[in-house]
Amino acid sequence: MKNRPTISDPYTDPNTYPPGVAFLDDQYVPVGAAKISVLDNGFLHSDATYDVVHVWQGAFFRLDLHLDRFFQGMDKLHMSIPYEKPQVTEILHNCVAVSGLKNAYVEFICTRGTSPTFSRDPRDAVNRFIAFAIPFASVASPEQMDRGLHVAITDVVRIPPLSVDPTIKNYHWLDLVQGLYQAYERGAETAILLDTNGNIAEGPGFNIFMVKDGTVLTPDYGVLMGITRQTIFELCQSLQINCSAQGISPLELGAADEVFITSTAGGVMPVTNLNGKAIAAGQVGSLTRRIKDHYWRLHEQQTDRSVVDYGHASGL
Repeated sequence: MKNRPTISDPYTDPNTYPPGVAFLDDQYVPVGAAKISVLDNGFLHSDATYDVVHVWQGAFFRLDLHLDRFFQGMDKLHMSIPYEKPQVTEILHNCVAVSGLKNAYVEFICTRGTSPTFSRDPRDAVNRFIAFAIPFASVASPEQMDRGLHVAITDVVRIPPLSVDPTIKNYHWLDLVQGLYQAYERGAETAILLDTNGNIAEGPGFNIFMVKDGTVLTPDYGVLMGITRQTIFELCQSLQINCSAQGISPLELGAADEVFITSTAGGVMPVTNLNGKAIAAGQVGSLTRRIKDHYWRLHEQQTDRSVVDYGHASGL
């Protein structure tokens, strides 16, 4: 019989949480003190939707687009919260301001919540809103950003759109986790999953792009329409780079001139090794570097920035 955990155990000690601030039950608390009920259907059934936005150098990047997707997801899942978009905006700003973080990973969630009678009818549950801000996190480490990620194409199939609408950001990650373990067994650092047609889909928390003969391509089926993915389309248009969405086979991805992935958690991240083989010369591609540089320059544009007011931070 295993010993009972004590407060010193890493998974029970609140001091092991990253610094940050959370909002739930109409109050701001240290992120380590944010709790949900074990009866919450978000926990029991992964019945939830969420979104993630990042703060860079004291300002949210494209926050309105993330809020739009979050509210659309709630609508599609028949969920509601007692806050409108301006109120959620204020809550997110407060989480960051109270935390004092200048570069932050900010997540906001709506769970199905709980039913007073533990009813299995989702209409009986009271939906719950939670938000938190912690230090900025990236899919790729600084070393991986510099030399490029090593990725494996797995044979794990992503949950098909006919089962779960991929335009709703959700916590159905067991296929992604299975893909990660398969990638680790192959000596890779992260995974790419397939769609039901055998083409490239997406990875754990990121979309995939390839470059071939100067054209940028990305999968068009069974993937989350990522905000960073959308930003790349807009950026390529401004740079007069051809960019389109279409089916991409594993063989086509392996023959790419360059490959990169995109996520709110990290931006544009190069891939230089696929299934143990170097992509092109195994170096970060020039077009990838160009797109990455311009992506971070967008963070300086006032139209895409929502500046955090740290001077009026209060709440804890």
